Amino acid sequence: MPTAHAIGEERAPISVLTVDDQAIFRSVARDVIEATPGFAAIGEAASGPEALTASGALRPDLVLLDVRMPGMDGIETARRLRDARPDAIVVLVSMEEMTDVDATTETCGAAAFVRKQDLCPAVLRSVWTTHRRR
Repeated sequence: MPTAHAIGEERAPISVLTVDDQAIFRSVARDVIEATPGFAAIGEAASGPEALTASGALRPDLVLLDVRMPGMDGIETARRLRDARPDAIVVLVSMEEMTDVDATTETCGAAAFVRKQDLCPAVLRSVWTTHRRR
């Protein structure tokens, strides 16, 4: 299945997997993704292990990954996603500010950090445009 490399190209939409233990955020993220032209919500997961399974099956271009989840947190999940699917762009999301965002994203393989309350179509497009694999 071809992946989209730029917004607006005649290709498949940019596929997004949302991972969060809170159903309400998964719903909000789905709405934001569907409101963003060129993007498609292809799946959701409520935990790190579910994310790894879903990512392997769905092969998303972009993963929105909650930092704080019970069991396997987002940092460990990002590390495992990087190993299993190095072509996927992983974006950490949290309600809280992360104090060492650059160090954390670098060490776990995430491309970026976005506060949940800032997630909107413009931010989603910006993250993709900045971090997509060319």
